[in-house]
Amino acid sequence: MILTGVNTNNDIVQNIYEFVCKNIDGKRISLSNYKNKVLLIVNTASQCGFTPQYEGLEELQRKYSSQGFTVLGFPCNQFGSQEPGDEKQIQEFCETKYQTSFPLFKKIDVNGFHSIPLFYFLKSQARGILGTKAIKWNFTKFLINRDGEVIKRFAPLDKPHELERHIESLL
Repeated sequence: MILTGVNTNNDIVQNIYEFVCKNIDGKRISLSNYKNKVLLIVNTASQCGFTPQYEGLEELQRKYSSQGFTVLGFPCNQFGSQEPGDEKQIQEFCETKYQTSFPLFKKIDVNGFHSIPLFYFLKSQARGILGTKAIKWNFTKFLINRDGEVIKRFAPLDKPHELERHIESLL
């Protein structure tokens, strides 16, 4: 388990299972806990025009979780300061407003010097429009297969229900 994009043998990371992230409660979680699951990793925000996507993400979680699918939410305040709360406020908002059951992680940066290694890896594996690595806004989504490989990046405008056929193809 590592916190950077290179493992202890100085090998380049091949899948997300080598990363450790802090969950919303601050506990270190190895992403290897999600081995053999299809994942949708999303940078989220509570005060964004795309925030209602929480509802669709939760629908995907409930519909496909029994088949080995999980949404992982990573709150981020880098875009328009649209995630100003602390972790407790974020968790309370998600549970109260959207009844989220999928795992939430500690508020993070997805771009720049303080970007967590997981998002550096995701961006390098699935580039955005015109080949850019940077995440442009909240609710960018990364689809991960059961082997921990990044399959596709989806833009914030891509609504969760529009991803169903991609998710189903991996289940």
